[in-house]
Amino acid sequence: MLYVNNTQAQQAINIAQEQRPQYKRDEYLTTLLTLALNAAEQPAKLNTVNVHPHQQRTLIALDSDAIDLYWSMTSPDRETLAIPIKVPLFKGYIGKRALVTQQAFLNRFENITTLDQLASFTAVQGHDWPDTKILASNGLSVRPLANYEAMFGLVANGRVDYFPRSFIEVSSELIQVNNKALVIVPNIYISYPSAFYYFVTKRKPELADALYKGLEIMQKNGSFDALFMKYFSVDLKALPFESEGVIEIKLDNPYFKP
Repeated sequence: MLYVNNTQAQQAINIAQEQRPQYKRDEYLTTLLTLALNAAEQPAKLNTVNVHPHQQRTLIALDSDAIDLYWSMTSPDRETLAIPIKVPLFKGYIGKRALVTQQAFLNRFENITTLDQLASFTAVQGHDWPDTKILASNGLSVRPLANYEAMFGLVANGRVDYFPRSFIEVSSELIQVNNKALVIVPNIYISYPSAFYYFVTKRKPELADALYKGLEIMQKNGSFDALFMKYFSVDLKALPFESEGVIEIKLDNPYFKP
């Protein structure tokens, strides 16, 4: 066991972990958390606590003694439930969304260039995700679903047209799902301003202060950017959006204040 000042044992932090496959992004967030606390000279022992994959319920659970920290896309409601550490952990890429669709549906998207045209299709999103409200507020048709893994099956079976996934998530998710019927629409993507934050229980403001301090230190010394690129540079370069003619459909996000 490591010690602080050779006398005090490390603090223990209970992190909420959704019961789903764990991806590269989860490892990145855990590593970043450890490095940030080390940078703030507040090292910690991280414990994971399995939680139901219901994001709003997990944030409410931060009021209990069982969970100290959760990471999530932000919204005004979520920022009232816990202490948001307002450092965008994915550097804005959480709001850039590739459209995952069924291979047989690709031709449907060939001539889509506007939001109004995209509105004739149906997306799937988590029933309690901020993204669901964002898409709906922009006039897009959204089918909410509780089961994250079932969303990919819904697309693969042609029961919805597409599943928007962030640039930093989509590649590793498609590898994990391993369904050859699923592809990324290569000629369009959607985007909206948003951020993904650490949220800390209101019971531990000192943890929130230390985490913010550590992230600031990492931003200033370049280690934050270096870690991000280590985890995501290959995936970002592999996305099919570098060619001319790719359309970015920009959405408003009335639920986000930087």
